[in-house]
Amino acid sequence: MPWKNQGGGPWGSGPKGPWGSGPQPVGPRPPDLEDLLRRGQDRLQQIMPGGYFSGVGITLIILLILAFWLLSGFFRVQSEERGVVLRFGKHVRTVDPGLNYHLPYPIETVLLPKALRVNTTSIGMTLIDDPARRGRSIRDVPEESLMLTGDENIVDVDFTVLWRIKPDAGGVGDFLFNIQNPEGTVKAVAESAMREVIGRSQIQPILTGARNTIEQGVQELIQRTLDSYGAGILITQVQMQKVDPPAQVIDAFRDVQAARANLEQLQNEAQTYANQVVPQARGRAAKILQDAEGYKEQAVAEAKGQSARFLKVYEEYKKAPDVTRERIYLETMERVLGGADKLVYDGGPAGQGVVPYLPLPELAPKRAPTTGPQSSGGSR
Repeated sequence: MPWKNQGGGPWGSGPKGPWGSGPQPVGPRPPDLEDLLRRGQDRLQQIMPGGYFSGVGITLIILLILAFWLLSGFFRVQSEERGVVLRFGKHVRTVDPGLNYHLPYPIETVLLPKALRVNTTSIGMTLIDDPARRGRSIRDVPEESLMLTGDENIVDVDFTVLWRIKPDAGGVGDFLFNIQNPEGTVKAVAESAMREVIGRSQIQPILTGARNTIEQGVQELIQRTLDSYGAGILITQVQMQKVDPPAQVIDAFRDVQAARANLEQLQNEAQTYANQVVPQARGRAAKILQDAEGYKEQAVAEAKGQSARFLKVYEEYKKAPDVTRERIYLETMERVLGGADKLVYDGGPAGQGVVPYLPLPELAPKRAPTTGPQSSGGSR
C-alpha cells in the first residue's frame, strides 16, 4: 500500500514518517518572494486604476523614475575634500565640504580630490617593508641623492617635499586636468630644483649653516616651476633630511673638517689677542696726542702772556725810560745771580794768598737751591 504524505500514512495524519513526527522547521522561514511580488502587483493595481499600461499608470511610473533621477544628484563632500562639478565634462564650479547638489548624470558629474590633505614626496630615499623589524626602513637611492656642488664636490642629499592642492577653485581644477601624474611631477621638479640650487653653492655652507637658505631657495624654485605648468599645487615646506659627503670619502672629509675647526679656533684666538692689544695701543696714542695738545696750549698761552707782559713793560718804558731800564737791569741780575754760588773778595790783607785762577766755586760748600727769587738786598 503506497504512502500518501497528504494523509499522514498509516501512523497518523500530517507529514510524519513511520517512526514518529516528521522533520521540524529550524529557525524562521525565509519570506516567499513570489508571495511578495504578487502582493506588490495587487497594491499597484489598486493604486493605478485601469492597470499598468493605462495613462495614469504610465505617468506615475515616469514621475517616480524622474524623482529617483533628480534625487541622485545629492552628494556629500568630506572635510578634507573639494567637490569639482563637471557639466558634460567641463569644469563649472568647485564646492566646499558638506551636502551639495548637482544636476543628475549624465548632465553633471562630480570629482572629489583630497584637496586639503598634505602629501609627502621623498627624494634620495625610499621606504621599504622590513619583515624582520615588523615595520618600514629607509633605503638610500644614490641616483637621486648624489649631486655636484658649485666647487666641484659631490654631496649626498636626502630631502622631502610637503605639498597639497591649492584650495582655491582654479587650483583644484588645474590639479585635476593639467597634470597626469602629480606625484611624479612633484618629485621630478623637486629633484631638478635641488640640483640647481646645490650646483650654485659651495660644499662648506651646504654641510654647516646654509640649510635654511637652501630649503627656502628650493621651495621657491619648485613653486615657480609648478606654477608655470599650471599644476595647481602648493609647496608648503622643503626639509633636508641628510646632507653628507659620499660614503667613500666621508672619513677624509671629517679630517678636513677637523683641520678647519682647528684653523677657526686659532683665528679666533688671534682675533681675541688683537682685540685686546689694539685698543690699548689706541689709548696710548690718544694719550700722547692729548699730552701734545696740552703742551701746545700751554706754550701758546705762555707766549701770549710773555708778549702781553712785554707790551705792558714797553708802555711803562716809554713813560720813564731811565727808571724802567734800571729796574729791568736789577731784576735781570737778580734772576741770573740768584741761583749761582758767589764769593765776595774785597781785595783786603786777608786775601793776599788767594790764587786768581783757583776754582773757588768748586771748593765752597754746596748750598740747597733756592726755591724763589732772591731779594735785591742779597749778597753780591
